Amino acid sequence: MWREVVRAGDFRNTYKFVFRRKEIALFRLDDGIYATENICSHEHSELCEGMIVGTDVYCPKHGSRFDIKTGAVKDLPATRPIKTYPVKVEDGIVYVQI
Repeated sequence: MWREVVRAGDFRNTYKFVFRRKEIALFRLDDGIYATENICSHEHSELCEGMIVGTDVYCPKHGSRFDIKTGAVKDLPATRPIKTYPVKVEDGIVYVQI
């Protein structure tokens, strides 16, 4: 099911939204917009508040690093990947498939 989230021009680098108690983060990268779980798989911390370097996001709490495009863990202490979600932009609106 595709959910309308936000106008693409209404956020700069990150955007957080909640759907049925599930926190999802949007990340604007050079080649598009991507969506992942917002909560680090290591410990409760919001990834939308982390530093973005290239296509990676660093957890602001313990520094775990995740690939925004695939959800893969790229640095400890996290050992489990985060979920990613398909994104599309139509008429300036960002949609996420949940």
